[in-house]
Amino acid sequence: MRAASSQSLVTVEGSNLNYVYAVLAISLIALGIAWALRAQVLAQSDGTAKMREIAEAVQEGAAAYLARQFRTLSYFVGIVFVLLFALPGDMDIRIGRSIFFLLGAGFSALVGYNGMWLAVRANVRVAEAARNKNGEKAVQIAFRTGGVVGMTTVGLGLVGASLVVIIYRENAPAVLEGFGFGAAMLAMFMRVGGGIFTKAADVGADLVGKVEKNIPEDDPRNAATIADNVGDNVGDCAGMAADLFESYAVTLVAALILGKAALGDAGLIYPLIVPAIGTITAVIGIFLTRLRPTDKNAMQAINRSFFISALISAVLTGLATFTYLPSDFKLLTGLSQEAIESAGNINPRVLAYGAVLIGIALAAAIQVLTGFFTEVGKRPVNDVAASSQTGAATVILAGIAVGFESAVYSAILIATAVFGAFALGGGSIVLSLLAIALAGTGLLTTVGVIVAMDTFGPISDNAQGIAEMSGDVKGEGAQILTSLDAVGNTTKAITKGIAIATAVLAATALFGAFTDAIKQAVKDAGQEAANLGLEYQGVLDVANPRNLVGLIIGAAVVFLFSGLAVNAVSRAAGAVVMEVRNQFKLHPGIMKGTEKPEYGRVVDICTRDSLRELVTPGLLAVMAPIAVGFGLGVGALGAYLAGAIGTGTLMAVFLSNSGGAWDNAKKMVEDGNYGGKGSDAHTATIVGDTVGDPFKDTAGPAINPLIKVMNLVGLLVTPAIVSFALGGNSNINTLIGVVATLIIVAALVRNRRQSTSIEY
Repeated sequence: MRAASSQSLVTVEGSNLNYVYAVLAISLIALGIAWALRAQVLAQSDGTAKMREIAEAVQEGAAAYLARQFRTLSYFVGIVFVLLFALPGDMDIRIGRSIFFLLGAGFSALVGYNGMWLAVRANVRVAEAARNKNGEKAVQIAFRTGGVVGMTTVGLGLVGASLVVIIYRENAPAVLEGFGFGAAMLAMFMRVGGGIFTKAADVGADLVGKVEKNIPEDDPRNAATIADNVGDNVGDCAGMAADLFESYAVTLVAALILGKAALGDAGLIYPLIVPAIGTITAVIGIFLTRLRPTDKNAMQAINRSFFISALISAVLTGLATFTYLPSDFKLLTGLSQEAIESAGNINPRVLAYGAVLIGIALAAAIQVLTGFFTEVGKRPVNDVAASSQTGAATVILAGIAVGFESAVYSAILIATAVFGAFALGGGSIVLSLLAIALAGTGLLTTVGVIVAMDTFGPISDNAQGIAEMSGDVKGEGAQILTSLDAVGNTTKAITKGIAIATAVLAATALFGAFTDAIKQAVKDAGQEAANLGLEYQGVLDVANPRNLVGLIIGAAVVFLFSGLAVNAVSRAAGAVVMEVRNQFKLHPGIMKGTEKPEYGRVVDICTRDSLRELVTPGLLAVMAPIAVGFGLGVGALGAYLAGAIGTGTLMAVFLSNSGGAWDNAKKMVEDGNYGGKGSDAHTATIVGDTVGDPFKDTAGPAINPLIKVMNLVGLLVTPAIVSFALGGNSNINTLIGVVATLIIVAALVRNRRQSTSIEY
């Protein structure tokens, strides 16, 4: 990045910097509120001695898994830290980028761990509130626990971005790339690892316990039950919390990178103001979430708080926009004359506020659309449940159809938002891409409530598990937990839909930053862009065969990544099934209740297998864009990223919504429809649910950070690709591309050998 003018520097160090300090203060207040909410949750009663015993086993297993996972991931983090430092650039930028990479990874890990730590303590408190037949208190505990994670997410995200702007001023965008990459990479690993753990245990527990032994889902005689409850927390709490944090961080990174280019000094401030307002409205939304006597279920209370907080965000953002931004681009400081002329007659206020409103509207629309396709009582889930009368095959077909259809509507919705934001730019590519990034920040104004919604799901699921295993919650209390669990399935599906929307907005904006990085690299090399010929001029030209190959590879990587994740669950679940079967066979007293299962053995299997399976998907995500970029050129890399964004959007929504529909269809049958528990229809929906488990909780959610990791890798390596190409070192590019490809091939071969050598 080039140094700013003296006028720009004075402005950034003057009044504008005060805004950044104000944002930093708000972020610290958010962390303070998180601490206060945490104290509120922990002050609640933690149930009977039997409930506490089960909860402590879950706490121990979850903490042990994350400790081993972080030790494993530390090697990846260390290697990438060194590689980032080796990339071209000024020494202070390289140091800052590497350090903030560590900070981004550390914050992502902290958000995930914090979410898990409190969730495994809130679950027993929710179960205790239900035991006392207090549905309102149960909802409040679960949602405010999620509020702690939400406040931590927005607080740490703003702390990181604010510190970069305060320290690096006009050079902040280059350093922010490292911060976003650290958050995205660690979140992807946590999402994949936690997803494999939770679904291996869940599938194994269901297939042996519910199908073969015809015992309840969380029956204490099932050796996989503790692992299943642990998995809910390391996957859906820790993994998803880290995922939403990286969505927050990467969207901020994209907005700040493009904001500096399009709005000058204000572009490093305004994208921080918008999510800071979201922090305030998140607090309001969290405290507004209360179950009223007139509410049919908890979903009504959650929807009400979400839409109220979104409306407040829209109003406050409007006030901030028209107060902070001028009405003419000519009044902005730190902006080149060329940029001012390209803006034409566009009003910066209208551009920025219009984009933010699009993002807020997109979050609300996804909330409604995803709820329709996955909520109990809505036509799609009703149809999947009804198909259970003719067997498991029709259940699977019906769920796949729901996933396909919902993916189309969701993709059209996201594409409409992207195009709407793009149109605000009035023909200026830079302004249009900034508008897309600002739409992402608009969506982020609701992220505090969104994270709370997501954490609500696994806490409710765990609470029901503890209640069933202890046998201390019956009658009305058990029904309260069943209702909360069904609502939790919907909230998890909604947050996954919103997460993929942020991924598309951020990735599209980062794609614009990627093309800008090419231009900057060419300028830094002292040559005209035309010297790159078709390789540069054809960045988006799919008529170029080389670029078309890149596009196809980008789409294919999404499929391969999803296949690796689902196959990993299949293998690990197979090992769990054999272990649980063997325990029932070798210890007949387990079924009679005279012997206790060895829960720890299943936890160890899930931990071992999930950490082993991390390597191949992780290497694929990092090495594939390097192989394409260095091997085929920046044009092919651009097409690769476009292919991954398009395919990833459809695949992520398909996997998430089909899985959510299968899960809630099972809940409908268990509530007494079509024969109820123990019927053939119930068995059919269990099969559908076990197929949907790795769809919705492993492969689908992991595509979100995957897209952003690949975009950030492309953004980071582009200067090196162009520099070698222009410097006459094209052989180096070819060599790096070949080495990256060989690493991927070796990882895939190793993965395939594992799949055929595991002994059950």
